[in-house]
Amino acid sequence: MKLVIKKELLLDGLNKVSHAISSKNLIPVLAGIKFDLKKNKLTLTASDNDITIETVIESKEKDDFKVEEEGSIIISGKYILEIVRKIPDKFINIDVVDDLKIMIYTENSEYDLNGISENEYPSINLEESKKKIEINSKVFRESINETAFATSTEETKPILTGINFKITGNTLEFNSTDSYRLARKIITLDKASDDSYNIVVPSHNLLEFTRIMDEDDKAFVELHIFNSKILFKYKNTLFQSRLISGTYPNTSNLLPDSYYMVISANLNELYSVIDRASILTSDKDKNTVTLETSGNTLIVKSNSVEIGRVEEKMGITKNIEDDIKISFSAKYMMDALKAFSTDTVEINYVGEIKPIILKSKEKENLTELVLPIRTY
Repeated sequence: MKLVIKKELLLDGLNKVSHAISSKNLIPVLAGIKFDLKKNKLTLTASDNDITIETVIESKEKDDFKVEEEGSIIISGKYILEIVRKIPDKFINIDVVDDLKIMIYTENSEYDLNGISENEYPSINLEESKKKIEINSKVFRESINETAFATSTEETKPILTGINFKITGNTLEFNSTDSYRLARKIITLDKASDDSYNIVVPSHNLLEFTRIMDEDDKAFVELHIFNSKILFKYKNTLFQSRLISGTYPNTSNLLPDSYYMVISANLNELYSVIDRASILTSDKDKNTVTLETSGNTLIVKSNSVEIGRVEEKMGITKNIEDDIKISFSAKYMMDALKAFSTDTVEINYVGEIKPIILKSKEKENLTELVLPIRTY
């Protein structure tokens, strides 16, 4: 294998596939990146058995890269990424000699690395299904970021560590919960799906996928769903993840059909008020604050015997004259508020021991739920 390639092209590809390299992997070959060089394209592949990423670098301009000899080799992901990142030259030469010796050089730099034979790399099947589902890339990226935070980090409940995708007709529903909060986003697909799906994808893997997506709001993500895996296709990159086996809990019954009180507030101001009120909370895990209304004033308080107390006020509007008092985790509430990229937010109150529902008229397809905390 021998080629000359533009540094920025190679670095972009390496940055994408490196998301699939784990430092904890016990299989040495999976710490490497597979280079597969053909006449007019370079394919990079990396996998940690949980996710697999493949990206294709093709020559768009005459001098993007020059192939002098085709071939394949496994190169240490950690070292090739660092070398390419730090080399200041515009073009990089990669030359494999004696089958497993890799020379990486420019006019002023030279590195020799030991490679691994491509025959040792596990067989990976990145097949595409005949029934793909397409989603606008911006909508997909936003939906993952608006729901992933509510997944569980406890491996004792593995099904809750993922985001639930429910697809029926032209509706795709994203659900996530850790039993204390819930996030739901519903989007309408441009083309209806022939089949219905109810799958759970690890949220960590989905976040890794969104990190390799660019800001092209007109691009699309293809979903190819199989029994135990899902393949995402985005431009010149394939991203495959395992699915979490098991039955996702039915979260629909947690969302009430009507509300006793609806409070409308400025989103940024409400977030800041809760943030400041939580400064003096002693338990950083629960960091409980209390919210109460007095007419059109919202009062957020926290109290700690060891530290002291704080009280914050802001103006609101509500649909009835009654007043309420409710306590909740400041962290969970702030996480939920961050999911809304809107000017205003609605706090929908059902009862003092019922879930608090957050919605916004500016983003009606997003719902966030936070459970209250008893303080007596």
